[in-house]
Amino acid sequence: MSPLVISLLVFVAVEAVIGVLAFVLSDSRGKAMERLDMLTGRKKKEDEATSILRKTALDRDKKSLLELLVPNIPSLQKLIVQADVHIKASTLFGIGVVLGFVGATLSWLAGVRLYLAPLLGVVMFMIPFAWLLTKRTVRLRQFAAQLPDAMELVARALRAGHSLAAGMHVVAEEMPAPIADEFNRVYEEQNLGIPIEDALKAMCERVPNLDLRFFVTSVLIQRQTGGDLAEILDKIGYVIRERFRILGQVKALTAEGRLSGVILIALPFGLFLVMLHIQPDYVERLWTHELGIKMSVFALIMQLVGAVVIRKIVNIKV
Repeated sequence: MSPLVISLLVFVAVEAVIGVLAFVLSDSRGKAMERLDMLTGRKKKEDEATSILRKTALDRDKKSLLELLVPNIPSLQKLIVQADVHIKASTLFGIGVVLGFVGATLSWLAGVRLYLAPLLGVVMFMIPFAWLLTKRTVRLRQFAAQLPDAMELVARALRAGHSLAAGMHVVAEEMPAPIADEFNRVYEEQNLGIPIEDALKAMCERVPNLDLRFFVTSVLIQRQTGGDLAEILDKIGYVIRERFRILGQVKALTAEGRLSGVILIALPFGLFLVMLHIQPDYVERLWTHELGIKMSVFALIMQLVGAVVIRKIVNIKV
């Protein structure tokens, strides 16, 4: 490969990385300029309720090019909402494409064989989506851990004579994120005139948690038939705490099985990478020879079957 081509590829890779960083950081710079405008009096701070309505209307009307090309993009948008990250689906996809191109280019420059160079690109392309799923999982776990305390806090507010909306506002004021953000959003939406039943159902869409659905269902039934909602919330909080206690015992008892499953699934791929580095000609028979292709397909299928079976064994519902 000529030095000119290498220099050109390195230049393109560096420019792509700089472009991604500038695009990501431009949003934070815009927020900083907005705060400076507020401080200098050139821009008045909008009311939070007005901001929610305006953002919802804009999001409904505007569609990115990726959303027009890919009809299933709302599923990715739902993951972004559940993870509570301030990034567009098209931006996340664009970052993945740039990282994939940089990874494939670096693999090629490092002397990796041409048909193996896209592997690093695929791995780097998945990095933004793996980060999104991690953020979503962490946020949902925090919400589930905070939910029993929120139930008890709402129940105490109801016993003190407050309304359900006021009790949710107490949760938003007294508890940390992420549960404070979700309850505060429900409180603001019902202040804007949205029925509290619809606001609670929307919260269930943003937070796919079974215990939260129990709470929303109990509230909806109580508002139609009556009853002591405070006592119901106390019982739901007690049930959630017991489920967490039993779930901890189940995880402790199944830790060995889960670790064995991870090792058994990762071992063939690890040995494949080691042999690919030590003796690539020996491993090439797995996709160049007809019998090797059949063996590879059969091995992958059995790996998937084994992973599903191990997951069924160690994944005990509580």
